[in-house]
Amino acid sequence: MDKQQRSSTMASNDPDLSDPSGDPQPGDLIEIFRPAYQHWALYLGDGYIINLTPVDESQAAAMSSVKSVFSRKAVVRMQLLKEVVGSDSYRVNNKYDDNHTPLPVCEIIQRAQVLIGQEVSYDLLGSNCEHFVTLLRYGEGVSEQATRAIGAISLVTAAASAFSVLGLINTRSRNRPF
Repeated sequence: MDKQQRSSTMASNDPDLSDPSGDPQPGDLIEIFRPAYQHWALYLGDGYIINLTPVDESQAAAMSSVKSVFSRKAVVRMQLLKEVVGSDSYRVNNKYDDNHTPLPVCEIIQRAQVLIGQEVSYDLLGSNCEHFVTLLRYGEGVSEQATRAIGAISLVTAAASAFSVLGLINTRSRNRPF
């Protein structure tokens, strides 16, 4: 069983998949499961995808590096899906189709091809690989990953503020002169 079949088989056991077949069509969003995060790409056809990779890394290192998440710049690259996936798994995941209308496939592909080789700014929360591919597919950048991260940061910040205020109250009550 090759990697794509294994990925498709692994993915087909998950009831939340948008398209468990693992047989991507041009314009499909591809979710690649890295050890610490998900990387997103857009399927162009004939086994090729377009995706963002860090500017300062070789293509091979960029595909599996966590450093890619913390880069400030990225390069738009056209690569073979199987090379980008490597030993990780992936799935076709057009999860935003219910809320966003995909552009015509020919327009998606044309928009993607114009960007190949260009350097773009990258920001984990505001302009990441998921934003990039959803912008190509829908004309609007969307990232559930970023929304979750922002929510987690907000929760931690609120908790830290609450503990800080509670600590300040406790310190004041212990320092009373009576």
